[in-house]
Amino acid sequence: MRLRHGDGSTVHLSYCTNVHPAESLAGVIGQLDRYAVPVRERLGTDRLGVGLWLPRPAADALAGDPPAVARLRRELAVRGLEVVSLNAFPYRDFHAPRVKRAVYRPDWSEPARLRYTLDLAGILAGLLPPDAERGSLSTLPLGWAPWWDGPRQAAAAAQLEALGSGLSELAAREGRPVRVGFEPEPGCVVERTEQAVRLLGGLDPAVFGVCLDACHLAVAFEDPAAALARLEAAGLPVVKLQASCALHAEDPSDPAVAAALAEFVEPRFLHQTRERSAPEPLARDDLDEALGADGLPRRAPWRVHFHVPLHADPAPPLRSTRPVLDAVLAALFDRPDAACDHVEVETYTWNVLPEGRRAAAPAALADGIAAELAWARQALTGLGLKEPGP
Repeated sequence: MRLRHGDGSTVHLSYCTNVHPAESLAGVIGQLDRYAVPVRERLGTDRLGVGLWLPRPAADALAGDPPAVARLRRELAVRGLEVVSLNAFPYRDFHAPRVKRAVYRPDWSEPARLRYTLDLAGILAGLLPPDAERGSLSTLPLGWAPWWDGPRQAAAAAQLEALGSGLSELAAREGRPVRVGFEPEPGCVVERTEQAVRLLGGLDPAVFGVCLDACHLAVAFEDPAAALARLEAAGLPVVKLQASCALHAEDPSDPAVAAALAEFVEPRFLHQTRERSAPEPLARDDLDEALGADGLPRRAPWRVHFHVPLHADPAPPLRSTRPVLDAVLAALFDRPDAACDHVEVETYTWNVLPEGRRAAAPAALADGIAAELAWARQALTGLGLKEPGP
């Protein structure tokens, strides 16, 4: 979907297809009919944005093959779908029975990460609508912090230099850029915006920036306005906003709260948990660790990296960090000039929500994604953005 900001710029609203399990190009195309088209129909819009996730095998089928990319673009167009952004964070096997820390491999010290990202940038350049100003890729924030050391940092610096050269060459050839946004995430080398400024602030803003995930920002207990001001002052553009909400527990010492949190423990994804504290939150790598005997002290509110639906609060006594997302949207768009033009709903956890709240059947999942997009559309229009006329 497209909306118009008061400054005249187009803001693209999409949903991320990493919620759907598929490794092959045929599987990705099958998702479009099973989910994306029904979502578009439920929203009553002629054109729906999808933030494609193309795992390595699907990217292999397209990389260096312009006719294949053109065919995919036609497959999208006939379904009323368009792509301005790709999710380049998970490499493959994102819906394996157990993902956890494997999602951070390969990291930015490894050549495979560079090849994958440049391949996706070239693919996206061929998928962009003709009137789109630019494309965006989101990628991991260098790597998982406990694995990081000096040699990895040096290797990553060389890889980012090569990435910048490749992206600049692509922009010159295509006449418009594909920008890469590093996505701060709890437990990673770049977890907070302060680290983004310190480690990424010298990169070329024409092709580099930050992918701001509102769930991650909330888990880090960062103030949205201050975080965005920090990035802007450093010249780091927000190339994409991932509209997402985390899980909030106001009083984790309450046995009822702890029992409710335990329902969100699951084996596939990593759910980094933070307890509010100064000068930095107290941390555990996963929710089950936070709840364990050697877990967090439970003296202050917790936030959990578990993407919960934008439009629907968890059952009490838990709640979502939707107020943080509201504040992020206001900081980006309630201003004379839009500070971001790609907004992507990224609730990839529908199938691992507690029993009774999952959307396992295709129709139920399409209903949920459509409801999230409707919420996001309403939030943006409430900030003054306009839907295109007939």
